[in-house]
Amino acid sequence: MASPAHAARLQSLNDALSRDGVLRLREAAQLLQVSEMTVRRAVSAHPEMFAYLGGYIVKASDLGAGSGYNLQEEERSQALAKSAACAHACSLIGPEDTVFIDCGTTLEHLALQLPPDLPVTVICYSLNLATRLASKSAARLVMLGGLFHQGSAAFVSANSCTTLAGFGITKAFISAGGIDAQRGVSCSNMYEVPIKQQAIRSAHEKYLVADSSKFNRLKPALFASLSEFDAIISEKGIHRQP
Repeated sequence: MASPAHAARLQSLNDALSRDGVLRLREAAQLLQVSEMTVRRAVSAHPEMFAYLGGYIVKASDLGAGSGYNLQEEERSQALAKSAACAHACSLIGPEDTVFIDCGTTLEHLALQLPPDLPVTVICYSLNLATRLASKSAARLVMLGGLFHQGSAAFVSANSCTTLAGFGITKAFISAGGIDAQRGVSCSNMYEVPIKQQAIRSAHEKYLVADSSKFNRLKPALFASLSEFDAIISEKGIHRQP
């Protein structure tokens, strides 16, 4: 059961969003007189009330319907293009790299294509990737734990970002549901946003991996600008950022 103080904070946040429509994370923390991490945890713990969209908090009811992500449907979509994009991405991974591989069906192809004799540390947080990586005899697999989200097969907890920040990541491969030149990079699930952003902050090299069907699309959860990536990788090749 939530404490009276916690319930009061939730009500204050809900009232502010009803009035203003959107709040920056920093503004919400100042309003509630708590840390930004505390606000993030509250938002993550109450997806029925709130959503976190690329640095902003909105009411979950404002997102509307039809923005969800279905893992089985995505597995069948653009499979050849996803595999080709991941072949380009795989060419960037070398011995002794520490690699973060994001969730989703695109990067499952990267896990499949990783050479079994390549000595590499791989950090992931989704069941479908972990299943593929477990058979790679030379790889050291690190799985971030937490609450299982069946739609994306991802595990997420309040400690995921703290754990991730403790690794020296040489290369991060990030997936996306939408890529828009003006608005930036987005995904369907708000709970993925903090992990994606922490991986981008922690990694020495950051790569966005998506097939071309994701371009000129926008999903509900914005998490990065295109300028934050060293390259964008699609089935057409590796496109280095200027």
